Amino acid sequence: MEHIFTLMNIIIAIINFSRANGTTCILRGESVYPQLSKDGDILVGGIFSFNLISEITNLSYLLKPPPLKCTSLDFRGFQFSQSLIFAIEEINNSSSLLPGVSLGYKIYDTCSSTATGVRMAMALMNGNENSVLEEPCTKPAQVQAIIGETFSSVSMGVAVSIGPFSIPLISHFSTCECLSDKRKYPSFLRTIPSDYHQSRALAEMVRHFGWTWVGAIRRDDDYGNSGMAAFTKVAEQLGICLEYSLPFFKTYSQGKVMRIIEQIKSSTSRVIVGFVDNSDLQYLLDVFFEHNITGYQWVGTEAWIFDPELAKLDKHNILQGAIGLAIPKTEVTGLKDFILDIKPLKSSGEAIFTKFWEVLFDCKYTDWNDTVVSPTCTGEEKLSEIQNTFTDMSLMPVFINLYKGVYAIAHTLHDLLGCKETCHMKNQPNPSTFLERLKMVHFKTKEGEEVYFDKNGDPAARYDIINWKTSKERKNEFVSVGLYDSTFPVNSRLTLNMSSIVWAKNTNKVPISVCSENCPPGTRKAVQKGKPVCCFDCIPCAEGEISNMTDSVECNQCYEDSWSNPQRDKCVVKETEYLSYEETMGILLTAVSIIGAFITLVILIIFLRYRNTPIVKANNSELSFLLLFSLTLCFLCSLTFIGQPSEWSCMLRHTAFGITFVLCISCVLGKTIVVLMAFRATLPGSNVMKWFGPPQQRLSVLVFTLIQVIICMLWLIISPPFPFKNIKLYKKKIILECHLGSSIGFWAVLGYIGFLALLCFILAFLARKLPDKFNEAKFITFSMLIFCAVWITFIPAYVSSPGKFTVAVEIFAILASSFGLLFCIFLPKCYIILMKPEKNTKKQLMGKMPIK
Repeated sequence: MEHIFTLMNIIIAIINFSRANGTTCILRGESVYPQLSKDGDILVGGIFSFNLISEITNLSYLLKPPPLKCTSLDFRGFQFSQSLIFAIEEINNSSSLLPGVSLGYKIYDTCSSTATGVRMAMALMNGNENSVLEEPCTKPAQVQAIIGETFSSVSMGVAVSIGPFSIPLISHFSTCECLSDKRKYPSFLRTIPSDYHQSRALAEMVRHFGWTWVGAIRRDDDYGNSGMAAFTKVAEQLGICLEYSLPFFKTYSQGKVMRIIEQIKSSTSRVIVGFVDNSDLQYLLDVFFEHNITGYQWVGTEAWIFDPELAKLDKHNILQGAIGLAIPKTEVTGLKDFILDIKPLKSSGEAIFTKFWEVLFDCKYTDWNDTVVSPTCTGEEKLSEIQNTFTDMSLMPVFINLYKGVYAIAHTLHDLLGCKETCHMKNQPNPSTFLERLKMVHFKTKEGEEVYFDKNGDPAARYDIINWKTSKERKNEFVSVGLYDSTFPVNSRLTLNMSSIVWAKNTNKVPISVCSENCPPGTRKAVQKGKPVCCFDCIPCAEGEISNMTDSVECNQCYEDSWSNPQRDKCVVKETEYLSYEETMGILLTAVSIIGAFITLVILIIFLRYRNTPIVKANNSELSFLLLFSLTLCFLCSLTFIGQPSEWSCMLRHTAFGITFVLCISCVLGKTIVVLMAFRATLPGSNVMKWFGPPQQRLSVLVFTLIQVIICMLWLIISPPFPFKNIKLYKKKIILECHLGSSIGFWAVLGYIGFLALLCFILAFLARKLPDKFNEAKFITFSMLIFCAVWITFIPAYVSSPGKFTVAVEIFAILASSFGLLFCIFLPKCYIILMKPEKNTKKQLMGKMPIK
């Protein structure tokens, strides 16, 4: 309803102005007069709330509304007025600032009403007198600038009304961020930081304490809604979630208030951010206690966090441990004493002073019509004998803000008037010019504090961090526990003394207010469906992924050569695996290889020892010795497959294996051919042995082996084997193996060995029934059968075996086939030589086996 009345007043003023057509000024409506005033060359206006409540008795819209009825005297308005008067008196008494120019003032009461505030601002601009001399309505404004108002909502109404006329409005306590909009409020400035900075500071402070899940109560007007919107925006950027944001106003119905109470009681957050003023909390304190809303951690704005009256009313310690932002404490010499000196009030406003005196001392001046029995005011009461809001100086930082606003006006005038030893004042400065120069003013107070405005008309944002503590006398004390300075770098703006903070419930432990506990390293956050981002589950990272910080939103994949540890908070280098000499399987295979080589050497020694015996001679001793030598190499080449792969070992293992096995099979093939040719040579007219004598045997072995050597050389030249880290076979291990390079080369080597072995097997099979008491062809056939069976089985086993078992299968195949050849071909002969020497005679072998 108040906003409607304001709109009507503005419309009427515009209509009246248009009717005047710039020729004659005629006052419409009732005249209004200042509560406090003093004449001067240049006037400074002031609008403060001397009364907290305004009543409109008739809003029928059928009759002209009567004047507002203002009640409930507020001593803060008088303190603000005294601060303005002090600054003006100090400037007038200064010889260096505005010499020869006196400043006067007119101070009006807004009754905390936007409509009244607009009306008083218009009175300051235009005056109350009718223009009987038909002076033009475009005459200069009555005041150069206006100081006020305390409440943002009133300042908004005033600023939007006087903005088109370029009359500055300098507020000492209106913090709404919306007032920084110069398109809407072009002439508004202030000496208190904007809620933009306060909201950011509050959000940074809340985040500093680790509170990510908070509730909020905001005043349901431009101040509260705008401030909370700014806080919410910054809070979201810092990872803070609002569980609720509840609007409140003193005029709310009981039902609305109960809904607020129920919302708070059903919430899980333990921190409440209060974007309200002291009067709102004064109303809510009893309601909170009645419904047992205690023990919450309150975070407050400068509108209430250091208000002593609110602290006195908090008898149940609802706000115990509250922490918030306050205007930094500063001092101006003489200001406190001047505010407590009532004489300036008495001399500048007799009517309001009488009312002020009666309320201040709770007495009544004698009035014959007064039926109320009250102590009689004598006018001699002493201020030192009472203690109330007027004597309380806790708002001294706000008084100084007002003081700085007056001095900003004075310094701007001093500059515009070209003041040196005296000021050259002919006319009052043009409002537009004055406003532009005021925005650029930059000076220091007598205490050394810098004063200036930014592009939005706001000062630099500096705050004290205030903490409520309860003294031994059960009184609330306001203790500074830190600072916030927006001019510092982002990470250095907030400084706190954590050890000196007392929290809700009078503890030294920081309260916890989170929707979900922090996710430890090794997990990631997964937002719960349908809930804010601060409510989440902690999901363990998958294998191969880690998170090494608290509250990680995702898990990071480890590099290919590393893997996550069991805690999933660190990537560790993967375990490397290869067939080593230290492990059991490697030791066994090494032992078997060495044993096989040793047995072969023993047999070789036996054959050398008995090389002149018939059984050695009858079995082609030269090929036998070469075969034993090649078998020794076969056993030893298996050792190249054990140990960590390197470039030389990868190339050596396959080529050595391929060449030695071909040498071995070539010898067996030679022996098989000799057996066949020998029996054919016994046939009448056969002359075949001359074509397969010792030179031809040696040549055949050389040719067969040389072919394999050529295959291996081509393999090594074109695409040789190389060491390779296989990271795909196992997740947690790296398999060190030899990559074949060219698969064609590998299978060509194996294929050639297989071809010779198959040829040897076929020839030996054909010679198996030759008449021979000691038929070597049978043993060769059996050895080739074992050899082929082993290598045919090797192929699928080799392809399907994982990791180091691939190498083990290959070694096993080499050893098994080598032992098969060794035992099948040479063990029977050794048995005869050592155990049955009587059969190792020429007579026993003659007629049964051809002797070379």
